[in-house]
Amino acid sequence: MVRRVEQVDEVVLAEKFAVLLPHLDERQRRLVLGADARVFGHGGIRLVARAAGVSQDTVSRGVAELESGAVPAGRVRAPGAGRKALREKDPELVAALLALVEPDQRGDPESPLRWTVKSTRRLAGQLTAGGHPVGADTVGALLRAEGFSLQGTSRTTEGARHPDRDGQFRYINERVKEFTAAGQPVVSVDTKKKEVLGDYAVAGREWHRAGQPVRVRAHDFPEKNAQKAVPYGVYDLADNSAWVSVGIDHDTSAFAVATIRKWWQEMGRDKYPNARRLLITADCGGSNGNRPWLWKHELAKLAADTGLQITVCHYPPGTSKWNKIEHRLFSRISTNWRGRPLTSHEVVVNTIGATTTRTGLSVHAELDPGVYPTGLTVPDEVMDALALTAHDWHGQWNYTLVPAPPRTVSTPASRYVETGQPDDRAPDWLHHPTITGMDPGEFTALLAAAEQYILDHPPISLHHKRARHRVLRRGPLSLSDRLLVTLIHHRWKTQQQALTRLLDSPRGAVGDAIYDQRLAACLDDKSGEAVRELDPPGGPALRSSRAFERRCRVGDRCGGREGGEQVDVAGLAVDEIMRDERGAARDREAHAFGQPEEDPRNRPLQRCDHLKAVRSQARRIWAGRTSSGQASTSSAPST
Repeated sequence: MVRRVEQVDEVVLAEKFAVLLPHLDERQRRLVLGADARVFGHGGIRLVARAAGVSQDTVSRGVAELESGAVPAGRVRAPGAGRKALREKDPELVAALLALVEPDQRGDPESPLRWTVKSTRRLAGQLTAGGHPVGADTVGALLRAEGFSLQGTSRTTEGARHPDRDGQFRYINERVKEFTAAGQPVVSVDTKKKEVLGDYAVAGREWHRAGQPVRVRAHDFPEKNAQKAVPYGVYDLADNSAWVSVGIDHDTSAFAVATIRKWWQEMGRDKYPNARRLLITADCGGSNGNRPWLWKHELAKLAADTGLQITVCHYPPGTSKWNKIEHRLFSRISTNWRGRPLTSHEVVVNTIGATTTRTGLSVHAELDPGVYPTGLTVPDEVMDALALTAHDWHGQWNYTLVPAPPRTVSTPASRYVETGQPDDRAPDWLHHPTITGMDPGEFTALLAAAEQYILDHPPISLHHKRARHRVLRRGPLSLSDRLLVTLIHHRWKTQQQALTRLLDSPRGAVGDAIYDQRLAACLDDKSGEAVRELDPPGGPALRSSRAFERRCRVGDRCGGREGGEQVDVAGLAVDEIMRDERGAARDREAHAFGQPEEDPRNRPLQRCDHLKAVRSQARRIWAGRTSSGQASTSSAPST
């Protein structure tokens, strides 16, 4: 009967412990088990231990704690209980860890982790290999206990510090206070980073449904002719408002002043109706730097048009981040379009215009479709005539422009317009279809295609300020002459010296044209098939200078005929070439035996089967061309 009661009690206790014990900590479980064991009296410890599935020692410790009457200490375990900390078991562990994290100050400068990422896993692996077994989580806890934390780089180094850096800051602050107290406008200007338009990745994150991110390109390399957005901002320090013009051309001084002018016409004039002066704070670089003359010239025109006395104060070099527009406007714009691809100018303008802050920032953005060419220059006499007054304190950074009509500015075209394409040097007969392998119309079309190809593929080192004709011009030869000599060289394998004498060009000009890969690409794309079809199979190459000189005489003789008579240029040229080749062979033999060389003018014309085949092929080509629409009255000259 007693055993049966014990079984019932054990089942009830087991159900009770299964529900209650998972919600208690270690000490609370011991106390609950000890209290039940005391209720059952003798044999209660064994019964409770069996029902709870724990050791009898655990129940006995609970009974002992209850009988001792000790006040609860708020601890689960007694002081000193549990495993020892690793830093206590291994006193050298912390020192070894710090030697890895700070090798220059505490450890070996040649540490294996000096040039690798110092993650907790790598640190734990290196410590374990060094005889200090530890896990990655413990390494993280030890680093935090030593005052370490994960940190990025801090952009605080500003390069060389100008000795008057702080003095310029105080000077700008005094001018801002002076203008603000007088109710005159004070603006901060700068250009934001240029953005490439398209489905390119933008830093930051936005809320989207899980697994549905915005798809962008895998690489950020811009495509050819990709559009860009150039945001230029004008921030009003007193009003906490801004105007941003999004340009589509270059970031020039003219664009910067045009944005300031737009701000004054649309916003500043209404907010400051009694303004007589304007203070502009800007950094020392870029389109609004203190060096560009065009910046000061455009500001002088703005002062003359608006009647404002414009004062400019530049921040010292390397301190552009101190400009108010950087952290009051541009940082907010970057935050507003984070994680959002800038696919068009409309997206850029709307995103900038929607930028606001809790302090009341308002931004108005517009697209500026104007064209602002680079390379504009301001002559010295125009700069000397500007109504510009430099301040006593660093006049290169601080100056004032009073309203006065400025002089005009010269454009880069005036510098290059006098040096256009050089005149053609090649004689007209050199364009003969038998020599070039194409009709005059075909050569003209090839020339137009080559010009467009060269414009589309300018040299990599070409400066962007050079004009269009500077791209097409390369040396003393015109583009037509360069294409012609390249075509003749590729077709007849003619020596450069012969072509140089023929065109009477400076030394090396023909070689530069022949080895111009862009012209060779044009021949391969446009005229390669025609040149190969018209090549006489097995025909002689016009290689030597003598051969080409003789052909020049043949060309002059043919070109001088009157009455529009057509001549078999190919036959005459081949005759002269073969005459020269035979004579050159005799000269080589005579030179070898010490005999005088023969006068080329006294050499008889020698024929051979190879010569006949070449002349027949050339005449068939010419006959086919005359029968296809070209009037021909030519007859082969008798030999």
